[in-house]
Amino acid sequence: MSTRRFEVAGLDGGYVGLASAEIEQLGARLDGPLLTAGDEGWDETVLIWNAMAAVKPSLAVQPTSARDVATVVRFAADHGLLLSIKGGGHNIAGTALADGGLTLDMSRMRGVTVDPAARLAHAGPGCLLRDVDRATQQYGLATVLGFVSETGVAGLTLGGGFGYLTRRFGWAADNLEAVEIVTADGRVRTADREENPDLFWAIRGGGGNFGVVTRFTFRLHRVGPAVTGGLAAWSADQADQVLAAYRELTATAPRELTAAAVIRLAPPAPFVPDEWHLKPVAALLVCHSGANAEADLAPLRALGKPAFNLIGPKPYVAQQSMIDSMEPKGLNQYWKAEFLPGLAGGYLPVFREAALEVASPLSFSVIFHLAGALNETDGDGGAVGNREARYISGFSGGWPPQADGDGIVAAVRKGWESIRPFTTGGNYVNFQLAEDDVTRTADAYRGNYERLRKIKTQYDRDNLFRVNRNIPPGGSLVGGVKGAQDGRGRRKRGVVGDDRNYAR
Repeated sequence: MSTRRFEVAGLDGGYVGLASAEIEQLGARLDGPLLTAGDEGWDETVLIWNAMAAVKPSLAVQPTSARDVATVVRFAADHGLLLSIKGGGHNIAGTALADGGLTLDMSRMRGVTVDPAARLAHAGPGCLLRDVDRATQQYGLATVLGFVSETGVAGLTLGGGFGYLTRRFGWAADNLEAVEIVTADGRVRTADREENPDLFWAIRGGGGNFGVVTRFTFRLHRVGPAVTGGLAAWSADQADQVLAAYRELTATAPRELTAAAVIRLAPPAPFVPDEWHLKPVAALLVCHSGANAEADLAPLRALGKPAFNLIGPKPYVAQQSMIDSMEPKGLNQYWKAEFLPGLAGGYLPVFREAALEVASPLSFSVIFHLAGALNETDGDGGAVGNREARYISGFSGGWPPQADGDGIVAAVRKGWESIRPFTTGGNYVNFQLAEDDVTRTADAYRGNYERLRKIKTQYDRDNLFRVNRNIPPGGSLVGGVKGAQDGRGRRKRGVVGDDRNYAR
């Protein structure tokens, strides 16, 4: 390593100069590698899913243990460095990276161990969904995770996390039994219902605001190895009928059945007949993990012959990865989504009209059924807010980085504004953009926000963990992400918000 100085973004909004000797000393205390631009592995470390939110850190560490993580956390705190945590790098707001900062890339901590007798899985913070699904399905077990197997387990779970099993078993965070976590003081702690229970409550939905989780312990359930699932699509000319059938289906669906309604241009994928490529379709994505799939899916038969139909028996791991190809890394992505109390009051025609305007080759619009276990708690539900929601709906725009996305962004925003009168007023924190302010983050937690701020103050008074959907400690003026971006991908510097935004 050269004798040059490294300029690393600091917590105060400026830069901290570090001599190469200090960097070398840090590296010598680590088992995992410390990387700078040009090193082998650097390009993969700084690659994230949403190109619109891509920034470059100055340094990155790939820890292999909680001890490594604690060393880096203490180093960042002692030097006042801007610190970010990368699990899978799939968060749309780009919170895995801090512009000019120090990144903990957890990709070397991807171990999964399963205790089938106790129905528990222990997963490292670098795990992707597919790592956990493959390990647990060897025993016919699963926990609640998301829909794209490339998503990181850590970010998904800490923000709540929903997927095909949510209606049966709640949020992913509801299925956490314990974590090992490094807090801002560099201590390695256990948090569960008995030890550090306030911290355990906060991390179940509060995101990465309270520390770096170095091990997750999940509760497992009997699921699979086979389910009935897949995607069926009809011409968008039938969108009203498809959406009406979706409302009927979800009104009576058992918790073993989860369904989403999607309007988009049919992708030019091998499973789509050539004549339907890039034609507007209304589709239903379903997963039935119970025994009566044929009877429960009967309302779909009234829609007549679909353009294509992929619904049938398949391995659960295949269901979990079936839409991966529609969510590739490296595109610009712009989402807006809200929770819904139901599908009454004229919502469906408004959604259909907006969705057809959003439709473009890499864009889609969706309604996802949530009602079930996540509406219930045993008095210890963690910090996830908006448990009254029955659906989540929104618009997703995607386009290549070299293309002009202004029209796509405008259509997504117009669609989002059109559905807001039908919503609960809450939103899902994992779907927030970098442009969303602290008020919108507070709305993701509703009545839990002030308690989260108190626990943040207890464990991270200086807001070391701020490169996230930030929950500022009490009295803090820091409410945003340095190096975050606006809706057109332009870099913003400094802090976002002030204490006037936090009075709720």
